[in-house]
Amino acid sequence: MKRSAVYPGSFDPITNGHIYITERAAAIFDEVKVSVLVNLQKKSTFSVEERCAMAREALSHLPNVTVDYFEGLLVDYVRQTRSRVIIRGLRAMSDFEYEFQMALMNRQLAPEIETFFIVTDPKYSYISSSSVREIFQFGGTVQDVVPPVVFQRLRERFPARLAQQ
Repeated sequence: MKRSAVYPGSFDPITNGHIYITERAAAIFDEVKVSVLVNLQKKSTFSVEERCAMAREALSHLPNVTVDYFEGLLVDYVRQTRSRVIIRGLRAMSDFEYEFQMALMNRQLAPEIETFFIVTDPKYSYISSSSVREIFQFGGTVQDVVPPVVFQRLRERFPARLAQQ
């Protein structure tokens, strides 16, 4: 029986921290589905197709990782993929409090699905997609915290910042 897990997130954009969590999950599970959330309530910088494409390229070195997208309840998607595990990355205690509440809610909705927490490497503990976008838009350097495909897409999306990068 294959051990399959789903790693959900907005990945707007995917960062080196996300890649680290995916690599760790890929070493534990037979199959990891990186699943980009379609959240109609949230204005994303990149479309779901762009986020999936960036994730596919950034994770192409992991043969047991696929990238997909979903909308709706995470537990419904996990059931649909025949997985039983949700992967969540933790950077700090504040992440744990939020993720713990979500894990309990998911357990209430789907007791057969487990949440598996992976703690990030300390060098990624301060990285978030929103901070990457904000730092880049204000001319800061993000090249060391995102994969090359993301850096290139940020440069294309915000061409006014080209001179500063």
